[in-house]
Amino acid sequence: MNATVSRKLTLGDIDDIRAYERVRDSFRAEMIELRHRRRVDIGTIVSLAFENRATIKFQIQEMVRAEKITTDEGVKEELNTYNPLIPELGQLCATLFIELTSDESMREWLPKLVGIEQSVVLRLPDRDQVRCAVDPAHAAQLTRDNITAAVHYITFELSPEQCAAFGDGTVLAIDHPQYREETELSAATLGELATDLGDGRARTTVTQS
Repeated sequence: MNATVSRKLTLGDIDDIRAYERVRDSFRAEMIELRHRRRVDIGTIVSLAFENRATIKFQIQEMVRAEKITTDEGVKEELNTYNPLIPELGQLCATLFIELTSDESMREWLPKLVGIEQSVVLRLPDRDQVRCAVDPAHAAQLTRDNITAAVHYITFELSPEQCAAFGDGTVLAIDHPQYREETELSAATLGELATDLGDGRARTTVTQS
């Protein structure tokens, strides 16, 4: 039979607080470098941080540490919250940040950018494009009619053919009426995201007896 191979984290993947403290400094240094390669600025006030299993593990470990979570039930709540942000093969998952530093700029831009979480497009070198999708659970919490949140969670679903086309010349663009910007992905970012996509032709199943 065929079974989906998941990259999602389980309870056994998360260290308890004492164990995490022993490795936290080195893990944080590793994550700073990794996040730098996986972060893309689009224009002056929007950036995307592409998530993977390592970045989400770091997020959960930091939440467990900050909230002093010591029960399995508490860790499972964090897993349920953040596991949807780990891309499976053929997916890219990102946190979208609207980076505003003053109350004045927030009052100006957040009403203007309603719907921006549906306005991000991945343009492939063969001119095909993939529009992002929004996780329904997060959208229910963050979507408003007259003002947007400063953080959104988005996913790109690529077909096997689109996975094969992904490479040099791939562009991230925003086509929101109030914010039209684009940027070509760097070689370092392309390398990271290609790992997320994996082999698109074999992205769904493995054979089990």
